[in-house]
Amino acid sequence: MKVTAEKNEKVANMIFGSIYPLYLNRLEKNGRTKEELNQVIEWFTGFDKDALKTLIDEKATFRTFFQKAKIHPNAHMIKGVVCGYRIEEIEDEFELYKQCRRMEKLIDELARGRKMEKILREEKNKSS
Repeated sequence: MKVTAEKNEKVANMIFGSIYPLYLNRLEKNGRTKEELNQVIEWFTGFDKDALKTLIDEKATFRTFFQKAKIHPNAHMIKGVVCGYRIEEIEDEFELYKQCRRMEKLIDELARGRKMEKILREEKNKSS
């Protein structure tokens, strides 16, 4: 599926704090914890639990959320399909939408029981 400017704008204006409980609910149904959710979000965005609470309390939009985030340098390693969108095929002009889908991919992997060390992608050491 193709991302449109309208779709990108719709996601940009969504309130992160209204979506966070949905992420958490899904994970808890699958035996995962709030701490694990926060760990994944912190790895991806750099936000610790206090920063997340502040963003939720401020009713920050996804636009603000991702503007303030320090996206992990290994985020490019997050690939695959989320909600019908292949992450690596989302155009650069829709960077916010791509980041949102990357974060959802990590949460999806967590919900499916993937091991944390696999979710938090690390570059393979290149042997010389």
